[in-house]
Amino acid sequence: MKKIYTLDDLTFDNRFVEQLPADSESHNICRQVMGACYSRVLPTPVREPKTIVVAREVANLLDLNEAIFTSDDFTRVFAGNRIAKGMQPYAMCYGGHQFGQWAGQLGDGRAINLGEVVNAKKEHWTLQLKGAGKTPYSRQSDGLAVLRSSVREFICSEAMAHLGVPTTRALSLVLTGEKVWRDMFYDGNGAYESGAIVCRVAPSFTRFGNFQIFSSRGEIELLKQLVDFTIRTDFPELGVPSAAVYLDWFSQVCLLTAQMVVHWQRVGFVHGVMNTDNMSILGLTIDYGPYGWMEDFNLKWTPNTTDGELKRYCFGNQPKMAFWNLAQLANAIYPLIGSAKSLQEILNDSYTQHFQHGWQGMMVEKLGLSRFQAETDDDLLSELTHLLQLTQTDMTLFYRQLAKVDFSAEFDTLNLSLLDEAYYTPTTLDNEYKKIRLVWLEKYYNRLRNEGISEVERVSRMNAVNPLYVPRNYLLQNAIDDANNGNYEEIHQLLEVFRSPYQENSRWVKYTQKRPAWANEKAGCSMLSCSS
Repeated sequence: MKKIYTLDDLTFDNRFVEQLPADSESHNICRQVMGACYSRVLPTPVREPKTIVVAREVANLLDLNEAIFTSDDFTRVFAGNRIAKGMQPYAMCYGGHQFGQWAGQLGDGRAINLGEVVNAKKEHWTLQLKGAGKTPYSRQSDGLAVLRSSVREFICSEAMAHLGVPTTRALSLVLTGEKVWRDMFYDGNGAYESGAIVCRVAPSFTRFGNFQIFSSRGEIELLKQLVDFTIRTDFPELGVPSAAVYLDWFSQVCLLTAQMVVHWQRVGFVHGVMNTDNMSILGLTIDYGPYGWMEDFNLKWTPNTTDGELKRYCFGNQPKMAFWNLAQLANAIYPLIGSAKSLQEILNDSYTQHFQHGWQGMMVEKLGLSRFQAETDDDLLSELTHLLQLTQTDMTLFYRQLAKVDFSAEFDTLNLSLLDEAYYTPTTLDNEYKKIRLVWLEKYYNRLRNEGISEVERVSRMNAVNPLYVPRNYLLQNAIDDANNGNYEEIHQLLEVFRSPYQENSRWVKYTQKRPAWANEKAGCSMLSCSS
């Protein structure tokens, strides 16, 4: 396949700006944008850009030759200092519910889409700079991003992709050479931080909120234009847009969302801010803000300080919050359909049932089983969920260590000390906990015997869906601390480690370690705010 050596040779078709109505006001000032899907806006040039890291897998999606990564032009373009041939930068208009409350117009306040690339496979990839300056949707913000949040977004986007979780991708991380004022915890202790820009890549960055804003304003013709465009470009297999196709489309969005959340629950990812403007119409994980990795298993854990009291978006609530968000999307497109009953049925069938079946199948896969059997597995899974919360249990390590226990042996001879690695305080496990654990392990043991699965097959299945290397919060913070001191080696190392999250590597033992005590209260390792 022919590789591209200069960014001016990329092929853009820019369907979004060519086929949908633009903002009639050309001045880049913060305002309410009416009757438009987007505003044309240029990135703000920066003083001294420097490329820190590039994800070669994402570059391959764009057919870019690796030689281009070190060029000055690559840095200039993905810092927003030059617009390559064919790019038509714009920011999208959308609204959204934030923590359950309608927030009105939101929009791309710190993101600018450069354009839509068509690669040699005829795939469409939208390039978007996050942190590239003000747009008409920036409200009181400066439209910029800082290094710490940009490192988190870059690393986690790529880690999630290699974990098999539907996600937007990240091409590059560029330092801007500018200083940005941020109050990290909104407590009056602000400071200047290094500015940075991530180039995000996805087939589309359209969100639930893109449809909500037009419905809320009664701009139904514009709503129809956007829905029809989305079906034609992102769901062409559904056919020519019509009332029936709108229902099929909503059903597909429900299914994709259910699949995404099942993956979140599988790997222990907590989004932290599941507002409707952060929900992708393609079922992609989008907007890596105050996300976190659930280390010790806790259904009530949230990484977001803003959500610390109500825990609306905690790990255990993510499935029902996705349902709630889909219900808001249903409300938004109701004017095109006129049947609340049809939309409700789809919510129950295409989301609730698909999530339930997907979750059950995923959980038995994590245990190395081939299929879900309700008569035994309902209890097996509910009791496991209870067990994991009785003491601080590292979710990632529990499943990997469970795979190491040889269940072909007699039950009384199982080497249960292998599980100790998964506990934060293994020496304090009391007899009551051990008794409950033993009861569950015996049920699991008998379930394996009834299925007749070999140990080799069980271990292979478990290690294929239970990752060993995940973006633990403290690992990312270590990389951020190094980067703030001008050392970017750990960013590159984490990117390499997370390329093979399921394959054990003796050189990477330190990346499997449980959260250290010093990280329990350290900013960035336990809780985060939306500040970026």
